[in-house]
Amino acid sequence: MHKVLLAAFFVISVSAAAIAQDPVKVDSKHYKVEFENSQVRVLRITYDPHDKSIMHRHPNAVAIFLTDSTARFNFPKAPAQDIVSKAGDVRWTPAVVHLPENTGDQRFEVILVELKGRAGSAKVARRTASRNIVSNGR
Repeated sequence: MHKVLLAAFFVISVSAAAIAQDPVKVDSKHYKVEFENSQVRVLRITYDPHDKSIMHRHPNAVAIFLTDSTARFNFPKAPAQDIVSKAGDVRWTPAVVHLPENTGDQRFEVILVELKGRAGSAKVARRTASRNIVSNGR
């Protein structure tokens, strides 16, 4: 019985760690660091048609869409969310753990400006956002 509990604890621990991975480290095919300092990290995100990532995390961020995109964001404990964006759209994205996929037939590219420190924390995100992705109203 003790071995079963220990094994279950190990599996849960490994699963939780996998969920909270840095996308640059676990999915370098789609995520590239363009700039980083003590305040922000700027990522270039590129997905070919129907590409899918793995579960990873982002702090609070601002997404700037360079191309039109149709995507689905899968979450560990919430229903998937389909997103349609146009080139030039800018969106606030609160801290999130997700698995994105390009559901469209075109390649899409996004610049993501991740905020560091307190501004990038999930605690701030819970106070400032009611959804996983909030549009700028365009």
